[in-house]
Amino acid sequence: MRRFFMCIPLILLFSMNIYAQDDTAMSMEKQKLELAKKEVLIKQEAERLKTLKKEVEDDIAKYNNLLQQIEKSLQQVEETGNKRLRHVAKAYEAMPPEDAATRLSGLDNDTAVSILLKMESKKAGLVIGMMESKKATLLTKEIAKLKL
Repeated sequence: MRRFFMCIPLILLFSMNIYAQDDTAMSMEKQKLELAKKEVLIKQEAERLKTLKKEVEDDIAKYNNLLQQIEKSLQQVEETGNKRLRHVAKAYEAMPPEDAATRLSGLDNDTAVSILLKMESKKAGLVIGMMESKKATLLTKEIAKLKL
């Protein structure tokens, strides 16, 4: 009987060891499952980010194309405006300087400056010379301010 009682602690120790191994194995299996789930989530997130990056890149390309179209349209509008302004400047150049001075004096300063800048320098100088001195001074100052 004494032997039997001595075996009980060994049996208990052995069974505790088996339970501990089972518990460790279950814990490791649980960790593996959690890691697998996290790996799946990370892969899904990476795919989502990849898709999002592609969408952003596509949007950037689309907006760059749109910007180029707008810039091209603005350039065409500016060229058309410059052609019209050159045409008007030629008309003023063809006038006698006194008439051109009178008509330019009646325009707003920005328009008058734009026309004068499109005229040949000698003819523009003659026209400015025929203007009232205050208006001529004002237009000359406006021209001098411009960064050409």
